[in-house]
Amino acid sequence: MEREYIGIDLHKAFFQACVMTPTGERRWEGRFDRTADGVSRFLARGVGPQSMIAVEASGPTWVFVDALQPSGARVCVVDPRKTKLKAGFAAKTDRLDARRLADALRRDSVTSVYIPPPAIRELREVCRGRHQVVRVRTRLAQMIRMALLRNDAGDPPTTRLYTPRALAWLAAVRVPPAAAGSLRRLERVFRAAHLEAVAADAAVHERAAVDPIAQALTALMGIGPVRALTIRAEVGDIARFAHGRQLASYAGLVPDVDQSADRYRTGRITRAGSPWLRYVLVEAAVNAMRRPDDTGRWARRLAVRKGSYKARVALARVLCDDIVAQWPRSA
Repeated sequence: MEREYIGIDLHKAFFQACVMTPTGERRWEGRFDRTADGVSRFLARGVGPQSMIAVEASGPTWVFVDALQPSGARVCVVDPRKTKLKAGFAAKTDRLDARRLADALRRDSVTSVYIPPPAIRELREVCRGRHQVVRVRTRLAQMIRMALLRNDAGDPPTTRLYTPRALAWLAAVRVPPAAAGSLRRLERVFRAAHLEAVAADAAVHERAAVDPIAQALTALMGIGPVRALTIRAEVGDIARFAHGRQLASYAGLVPDVDQSADRYRTGRITRAGSPWLRYVLVEAAVNAMRRPDDTGRWARRLAVRKGSYKARVALARVLCDDIVAQWPRSA
């Protein structure tokens, strides 16, 4: 059968599809509900192994891609930042977006992203969920400290507010009646968030203990079980990266480059790619600044000359080389 190219503009409740022939003629267009029945009706229109489908990355992308797998079609998830889709169209509608995707796919001018398998997606949910609940706990602790400061109630006896000693002090501290209700409410929410954070942390440690890749990455200074499993989840398949520079680019840790003729300028880091991976690499670099080798001494000298943040980012890029080298190829 003749090859067909399908562009799909995916939304929360529905998706718009456009099917093109190899010559650029529109074969058919349609709008379907993003439900099991809607996907079935879409596939029943003749979608099969001869079909190539381009879907722009959005919230429900992975579930939608899984639903398309039984058809045997080749599916690519398009990076909207790296793929130019607006050429030739002045307006922007769902129908035009689907047409643009189909035409770009036909012309082989789309940039696809890595489609993680279900096991990697599950690891990402575990690690990202842990990070989110810890971030909520941190924000609540900041709010409690601000309430204590406003009412001149003193400081907790320990730096971490979730330690038993600090929690006991917080339960006994006295503030004016007008602020007591707000403080106690924050305290209750903080205690609940801390329990969830402890459970989430335990889940990550449990996964890391049985993951051979995470175990291998913990040999690197600055990378413990939580960071190792997060890196393992965000990278997925290390074969995608030939060297550490590519991994650093994926994490958005490389500088932006503006080059034309004899002019060559570098700017701030791109911040393009996985923000979760970028965050954990920079955090790992904070601890890796104590490395006793030449790399550690270079990073400390750089911190004196350029500042600690720039040194951490530079060391995070070096860690990308170490991660590629340390990653078990047989896992």
